[in-house]
Amino acid sequence: MKFALLRCCTTPIYLEQYESSTDAVLEKLGVGFVEIKAFNCCGYPLKNSNFKAYVLSSARNLALAEKRDLHMMTFCNCCYISEKNVSRLMKEDPSIRKAVNNTLEKEGLRYEGRTEVRHLLDILYQDIGIEKIKEKMVKTFSGLKLAVHYGCHILRPSQLVQFDQPGTASVFDQLVEVTGAENISWPAQRECCASPIWGINDQLSLDLTDNKVKDAKDSGADYLCVACPFCQLQFDRVRNLSRSGGNGTHQLPSILYTQLLGLGLGLDAGILGINKNELDLSGILDLLS
Repeated sequence: MKFALLRCCTTPIYLEQYESSTDAVLEKLGVGFVEIKAFNCCGYPLKNSNFKAYVLSSARNLALAEKRDLHMMTFCNCCYISEKNVSRLMKEDPSIRKAVNNTLEKEGLRYEGRTEVRHLLDILYQDIGIEKIKEKMVKTFSGLKLAVHYGCHILRPSQLVQFDQPGTASVFDQLVEVTGAENISWPAQRECCASPIWGINDQLSLDLTDNKVKDAKDSGADYLCVACPFCQLQFDRVRNLSRSGGNGTHQLPSILYTQLLGLGLGLDAGILGINKNELDLSGILDLLS
């Protein structure tokens, strides 16, 4: 089992812990991955300003993976939907396929549609499986209540991403429960984290985020659990910068799923970057049994 790992542009700068924890978990579970240094941004930020550049950016990554006969894995929801969308466009629209491949051929690349785009959570659930992960667990969380946040682009539009059904999604919930943590029910689970409007209307973005966090807190959660870099930045870094997450009335730190799973697999907290999250996660270590 080996994949071309597409990392997110934000993680080397703001979320090194997502990279280190993902690498450690994949190694522990026996999932091989290849670093393709030539990978570029998936183009997501350009989608509404320069659609051609957006398509070319994702298609180039797909072509680089396909040239090595590898399927693509990503842990970023935005990269996931971008690469899935462009893969579909390249397969279904001959004019787009021809135009993009004409440009890619200048680098000796071409995309024919053989490379599949997979999300890290999907690989953990479908390829490794809940039972095998359970067998690998050496520690579990006792009394830990988590609010699981999927993130928009792993679920919607469902006919494109085909990860899980938006209204009844359970894959991420089950992956969290394998750690022994309790997955709480909360009404705002499927709502956006409001990251897309940070930098455009900061106050609205923060209000929406705080309302979501308040709902999780009121529903009994001790922490949020996240698997999207942009959602994690919103719940952790942005709330810390705004001081709404630190000593505020709705304090609720957010842990990356690979950090949570890594702790259960017995991996070192330092390797998982637990101390690099901006909102304090030290209390979660006390719940390991």
